[in-house]
Amino acid sequence: MTEATFDGPSGARYSEIAEDLAVLGEALGLGEVRECRFLSHGLMNGNWRLDTAEGSFALKRIMDVPLSLARRNLAVLAELADDGLPVGRTRLSVAGDAVVEVAGRGYCLLPWMEGSHLPGTALSIGQAGDLGVLLGRIHRSLNDERLAGLLPPGPEQVTVSATTPAAARGEADRFLALIAGLESRTAFDVEAAEALAERKVLLEKYGNERPAGEVAVGPVGWTHGDVQHRNVLWRDGQVVGVIDWDRIRVRPFGEEVARTATVQFGGEDGFLDLERTAAFVAGYRSVVPIPVPALADAVERLWWKRMSDYWQLVFHYDRDDHSCDHLFLPAERFLAWWTERREDVQEAFAAMP
Repeated sequence: MTEATFDGPSGARYSEIAEDLAVLGEALGLGEVRECRFLSHGLMNGNWRLDTAEGSFALKRIMDVPLSLARRNLAVLAELADDGLPVGRTRLSVAGDAVVEVAGRGYCLLPWMEGSHLPGTALSIGQAGDLGVLLGRIHRSLNDERLAGLLPPGPEQVTVSATTPAAARGEADRFLALIAGLESRTAFDVEAAEALAERKVLLEKYGNERPAGEVAVGPVGWTHGDVQHRNVLWRDGQVVGVIDWDRIRVRPFGEEVARTATVQFGGEDGFLDLERTAAFVAGYRSVVPIPVPALADAVERLWWKRMSDYWQLVFHYDRDDHSCDHLFLPAERFLAWWTERREDVQEAFAAMP
């Protein structure tokens, strides 16, 4: 077996992989493990590519959800594969388990899917529509009665809390005080402080436009939770894989449509590609006939969540995890852009199939 190699400083976080591989190889019937390569682009879990006598696989160390929930989600994947969706079927251990535990660490193994992650404008208008169709198919399949044994019918309505302007300002002040108290500041600290000051200006100006009420508008059901370019693989113009199913839960459908579009076609570029967003929404609505008011409600709730949330700073300062630092400033630029063009964004999300 070739000794495990790690790309970048994140590898140390998963140093146990070298000692776990022998157990994993035997438990999963992999034969000789020839190479184990750390995949540095994963944000929440540890991920490796394994080249073995049995073929190439994606190995995931499950860190973002309880192992019992991971087992349920992996069982759902098998059903979705039977439904013709582009998902990997988990390789079961010799004991028939989808999750292998080694010294309290849980792993799962899926076939390696060859493809590329295509962000933003790397998708054509037609591909943006295809992605919307695929998300509609995912929602339809997840909520098919065939999966009721794994995913029982959820409530007809869900509540979505919206942070108060005072709480959002208080959190900004907490991080500003934390940064001010540092003995020495990095470039990230300086830029974060500047961005927090600008966020407080936005909160002061738009705080009275916080979404009213906590009941989300429109249909709800089981959703993937993170359909976006980091979790979608393309090859020859087609989606060949949707990965990372850790966050399956009941949500408003509009919430996932809005989140997918804004992460896929915005965020890191600092603006939202409205033409591709409209094509994506039209594709989705050709499969799931979600009404415009439901999408409008979801878009406004997501805008306010971005206005009142600082999750990248929670990772950086509260958890000492810098893996998402690069997402913070682009998200701030995108928030400012979106805030100035809310009507244009709403128009894109009203696109007809």
